Amino acid sequence: MARPIIVTGGAGFIGRNTVAELNARGEEELILVDELGTDEKWKNLVGLRYEDIVSPEEFLGLIEEGAYSNARSVIHLGACSSTTERDAGFLLRNNYQYTRVLCNWALSNEIRLVYASSAATYGDGSHGYDDSDATTGLLQPLNMYGYSKHMFDLWALKHGLYMAGPGRTHDNGTGNIVGLKYFNVYGPHEDHKGDMRSVISKSYRQIREDGVVRLFKSYRPEYKDGEQMRDFIYVKDAVDVTLYFALQPADAPGGLFNCGSGRARTWVDLARAVFDAMGTSPRIEFIEMAQALQGKYQYFTQADDRRLRAAGYTRPFTSLEDGVREYISGYYLPQEP
Repeated sequence: MARPIIVTGGAGFIGRNTVAELNARGEEELILVDELGTDEKWKNLVGLRYEDIVSPEEFLGLIEEGAYSNARSVIHLGACSSTTERDAGFLLRNNYQYTRVLCNWALSNEIRLVYASSAATYGDGSHGYDDSDATTGLLQPLNMYGYSKHMFDLWALKHGLYMAGPGRTHDNGTGNIVGLKYFNVYGPHEDHKGDMRSVISKSYRQIREDGVVRLFKSYRPEYKDGEQMRDFIYVKDAVDVTLYFALQPADAPGGLFNCGSGRARTWVDLARAVFDAMGTSPRIEFIEMAQALQGKYQYFTQADDRRLRAAGYTRPFTSLEDGVREYISGYYLPQEP
């Protein structure tokens, strides 16, 4: 019997694209873990091929009973990704404690684990965007979402779970895990995320409705309005990095790696790319940022990808303009009447 690959958050944004790519590579023995709820997220499952889908709670019960102990790998993408979520207890349980349980189970069964961390762990970027172990302990996330991800990174670092070396044994099992600090990921099948979807998706809707893209004003003098910078990564690239590590053996080298393009671009660059992809002249307006967000806003992010490249990942990342053009022309425009 084929050994399954488990994808948590399998109906979510990055998860759905990961499953689609696994299907494209001939993988169909997939166990998806997700809570579909009452929104339209279920539509992301249409067209995918997988063995089963179970809820997060059901999955924990199944693995306690010995299910899936022969899995090849676990791609753990399931989490609350809202940077404005205020229920700290919920984030603690969902993003940190659940990941610990899953990690211990994977290691005890010698199963490869790749999990989603986040660039939100870097906070305001005052310590840079170097994903080295020495830097990790200095970071100060700006919101509870970022901190919930940071907590697990620190726990894994404390217990030596990223250490390289075939057959390395830890207190809680054998193998090494991989954490990926995803930067600003954008691309198809993010619509269900509502306000947490990318500004590219929001901009497309704004242009269709009234021909204008609205961006936040800057509240720091060193950045003009719209000149705040982020590292935008196309979801196809994020998936490729994820599978590069997830399909390696359990005892392959692990680590905590940035998953970003390595190039910061402005919000104005992004808006112009969307207008260009839609064949429309740019019209950009700048709006006030909510007071509650002003002290928790990242003005600059840029992945340092040296450790990712040193780990053997060599593929180039898609430019912002090419990614936006493919996203708009291949996903949104075909849906129009």
